[in-house]
Amino acid sequence: MARGDQIYVMRPLLSVEGVYEHHGIDCGDGTIIHYHKGDDAVITRTTMEAFARGTPVYTKQQPLAFIPDIVLQRAESRLGERQYNLLTNNCEHFANWCKTGKNESQQLINYGLDLSQIRSLDSRRMIEEAAQGGDPVTAMQLLNHAQSNISVAQSTLQDQYNRAQQDMTTWERVATLALKQSREDLARAALERKVQAKKQAEAAKNQLAELVGIRTTLDRNSLQIKQRLTPVS
Repeated sequence: MARGDQIYVMRPLLSVEGVYEHHGIDCGDGTIIHYHKGDDAVITRTTMEAFARGTPVYTKQQPLAFIPDIVLQRAESRLGERQYNLLTNNCEHFANWCKTGKNESQQLINYGLDLSQIRSLDSRRMIEEAAQGGDPVTAMQLLNHAQSNISVAQSTLQDQYNRAQQDMTTWERVATLALKQSREDLARAALERKVQAKKQAEAAKNQLAELVGIRTTLDRNSLQIKQRLTPVS
């Protein structure tokens, strides 16, 4: 293990040992930056001992990653963050983002919990049908749930967009440094990652625009439902 490495330990779940991986970034000085789960999950710097809890520590190998200085800068930039979310911003999301720029969790994908697959906004049709002719109380419950999901989706997509923009700048810096060191291979790889980040930013921007349209539809349905709930005098 070395400075800037992505590392992980196996943690228990419901008293069953070694169920999931807990990830962090090695600072190279005996400390680790990771999502520390106490009463309130927060990204913090702890000792290796606190991170490992007496269990073996493993290095997560990545085929393409930022140089150690960049990895540490990214990790330190999020110290104090309290936005833990199992599906969108867990310890593996954080460590992968620091190391590779990709905000993803392979563990969730392996468990069939990929947010891009389970987050569906196709309930609009069901809500519209309920708003026009179904039980207005049930329709309002569905609508409130959908609006809550929209808010979560918007927050998640905005974070993805902001991070993709930051990744574009970072990979540009990596490419420039690589060229100064006559490493055209690394510069080419970094520019490819910059292009990927740009595509991710554009995709997130388009999805955010779509959510605006969905929220407009939900607001219209909300008015219809409230009219049906208002007693006729």
